[in-house]
Amino acid sequence: MIETIAAVNQAVNSFIWGIPAMVCIIGVGLLLSVRTGFLQIRKFPYAIRTTVGRMFRKRDASDGAMTPFQAVCTALAGTVGTGNIAGVAGAIAIGGPGAVFWMWCSALLGMCTKFAEVTLAVHFRERSDTGEWVGGPMYYIKNGLGRRWQFLAVLYALFGVLTVFGTGNATQVNTIVAAVDTALLEYGLVGNGFLPTLNLIVGILVAVLVALVLLGGIKRIGSVSEKLVPFMALFYIVLSVGVVVLNFSRLPYVLESIVAGAFNPAAFTGGTIGSLFVSMQKGVSRGIFSNEAGLGTGSIAHACADTKKPVKQGMFGIFEVFADTIVICTLTALVILCSGTSVSYGAAAGAELTISGFTTTYGGWASIFTAVALCCFAFSTIIGWGLYGSRFLVFLCKSNKVARPFFVVYALVAILGATMDLGLLWSIADTFNGLMSIPNLIALLLLSGTVVQMTRAFFESEG
Repeated sequence: MIETIAAVNQAVNSFIWGIPAMVCIIGVGLLLSVRTGFLQIRKFPYAIRTTVGRMFRKRDASDGAMTPFQAVCTALAGTVGTGNIAGVAGAIAIGGPGAVFWMWCSALLGMCTKFAEVTLAVHFRERSDTGEWVGGPMYYIKNGLGRRWQFLAVLYALFGVLTVFGTGNATQVNTIVAAVDTALLEYGLVGNGFLPTLNLIVGILVAVLVALVLLGGIKRIGSVSEKLVPFMALFYIVLSVGVVVLNFSRLPYVLESIVAGAFNPAAFTGGTIGSLFVSMQKGVSRGIFSNEAGLGTGSIAHACADTKKPVKQGMFGIFEVFADTIVICTLTALVILCSGTSVSYGAAAGAELTISGFTTTYGGWASIFTAVALCCFAFSTIIGWGLYGSRFLVFLCKSNKVARPFFVVYALVAILGATMDLGLLWSIADTFNGLMSIPNLIALLLLSGTVVQMTRAFFESEG
């Protein structure tokens, strides 16, 4: 029975995350880019000034809201996860260095998609019974498309609830446990026999921390995110840049392998990977997985921002994709390719390949620092998806009273994720994650005219 369910889910998953999904996500991104005159390129300097410039302005948000910086940190917390370390490694191993080039292409279009998602989320948001701002795809479908499209909002929220426990929580805790176990075993600090107990302790610790953050409400979620996300991103960027600097002589060849390998993979993989399609597919899908442009989840956090200008907050969407994919994912790729670590092209790979890139350059001690980075990335993802999950459930139940019980249950799932092999659940959660994109992409397509009008009006008013 389980084998049958697994086979059916695999077939559905392959379709959802296969060519149709990529065509739809890229197609909507291209349509929005064309209709806004490639805003993400034309207004990129403005987006950086608006986002990075505002990050260093300290101010308090009004009740029931986050500062714009806290909102983008919470959104980044949900997107900058273990996929930035493990997913990029897998894309390179299966698609060759050229996959990085296609990842950049998907990010370029994804910037405009996420800009549209954030803009619509802020524009069509509403106040909850507790006075908090709530928004996201289910709300811009509800308030922007009218009654006959309400079923799309319900479907989106339902798929979201079915996703959060696996994708947003248990798989991330599994990564934390694996990173801690690997680092401690390598230095002989624990034995294999102690690992089950250690995993339980880690699971309980993560559950307590998650509960403390989420039960503190939107203010505490924003406060933790604005401290954790910049720290972990800067920490990882410094380590990664160090690898590139110490192996600078290899950089020209690496850049050539990324650009030329995008069109001729076999020339840089020893003939193991010769398919242009495979390289393109892995790069594009990695970009989509990484920045979640098209899934709409990040816009839920942005809807909490204390701002009166949806388009201005939308600029954070452009910055978010840039920081997540162009900066962090690219640095992961450079760590692997510049370090000279062996890559078994054609075979599946994950975080161990990225860790090998660091240890090849710095030595074995770097595995400890990589484990710390993985733990930070995974924990931030759990927090971000915890917020998303509560919003999905509140929308479905039409009551804010379900949020706190959800946070408790969500936190306890961390213990299961640390101690059990849940196997099929991860694959099913991944399927529902992909299904979330369908209602969101339909909404973006139907509301693209609204995005164009709002964008034009905003920049005309700005002069």
